[in-house]
Amino acid sequence: MGENRRRRPVRPPTGRGAVRGRRPGSAETRRRVAAAGAEAGGRAGQLKSSGLRHGWTTGACATAATKAAYTALLTGEFPDPVTITLPKGQQPAFALAAEQLTTESGVPAGAMAGVVKDAGDDPDVTHGALIRATVRLGGPGTGVVFRAGPGVGTVTKAGLPLAVGEPAINPVPRQMIRDAVAEVAAAHGGSGDVVVEISVDHGEEIARSTWNPRLGILGGLSILGTTGIVVPYSCSAWIDSIRRGVDVARAAGRTHVAGCTGSTSEKVAVGVHGLPEDALLDMGDFAGAVLKYLKRHPVPRLTIAGGFAKLSKLAHGHLDLHSARSQVDKGYLAELARRGGADEELAAAVAVANTGLEAVQLCRAAGVPLGDLVAEAARATALGVLLGSPVAVDVICIDRAGTVVGRAEPLGP
Repeated sequence: MGENRRRRPVRPPTGRGAVRGRRPGSAETRRRVAAAGAEAGGRAGQLKSSGLRHGWTTGACATAATKAAYTALLTGEFPDPVTITLPKGQQPAFALAAEQLTTESGVPAGAMAGVVKDAGDDPDVTHGALIRATVRLGGPGTGVVFRAGPGVGTVTKAGLPLAVGEPAINPVPRQMIRDAVAEVAAAHGGSGDVVVEISVDHGEEIARSTWNPRLGILGGLSILGTTGIVVPYSCSAWIDSIRRGVDVARAAGRTHVAGCTGSTSEKVAVGVHGLPEDALLDMGDFAGAVLKYLKRHPVPRLTIAGGFAKLSKLAHGHLDLHSARSQVDKGYLAELARRGGADEELAAAVAVANTGLEAVQLCRAAGVPLGDLVAEAARATALGVLLGSPVAVDVICIDRAGTVVGRAEPLGP
């Protein structure tokens, strides 16, 4: 669920958001990017060249708060700062902004720790929010049980990666929290059977600026993140970094590059095509930036890989895939489903589906290849932008777990 990512309007940054006192995307930034072009390619090179400071996801903050709280519950002391391990092995440290240990008859009964989210230079609506974890001992053999505290939403509609009635704590943050609990339990003789309640101060108010209410996540925010790291969002800086990525790939003699919407789709593209790091472009929401630059600086083959919902927007002709500027059109998906053989009952269900994921699941169950149809339409949009440039395009659509749900084979001008 990327529901928290509906953002404040992006303004030219000053202070911590500026690149050496100049706005991202300025002539100075482009000169610096060009000069650094030979240093590194792929996603890592793009991140380095953007000139923006990274931040931490709500999932990473919740994990840090949970680790600190459980440590205090077992030892009576809060570690501050508290260090966690992210899915790719990074080990950031987080300062605690709040802590409280409660006792019953002199025995620790619960512990709460809070971490303020730092989104870096990303204009995320959750920047500055206080994310709390309250940990209590659970019943023997129960493992980690999750609860939604104040400011964290509850899932009320199907089509999301969590069951209806579950706290809106996404699968990867849940696993990060489980891993942190296991680490603390092993270090301090705990059982690992705990109830973890995550809350966000003013989260219900903040959630009104996200898509959560529309998606049926009620009562607050979602706890999100697949890597633990917030990649800073700046249109001009990120588009510069995409161009830099293409330049590096061309300089390295690459004949095949992949434009990916995120880390999961990047992993899938590598698994399918075996591409090296300097052939990977962190496209994010900027499909148009990749296509327009490749039109002028062609590479023989482009793979576009991304989540089904985002690529359904590309299929419908949108080149900016950000949720604030384009939406999944369920009516369009219903029409594609009809072309794929869906009857009117199924098409009507697709038209009112809660999410794009639910739409593709409905069609898959009925044997209608909606994923392939979206991939083919996205490829057609891409080729229309390339306008005869010598670039063949294939498309891979995935679900949130990284499973391929649609493919369009390479097609050139």
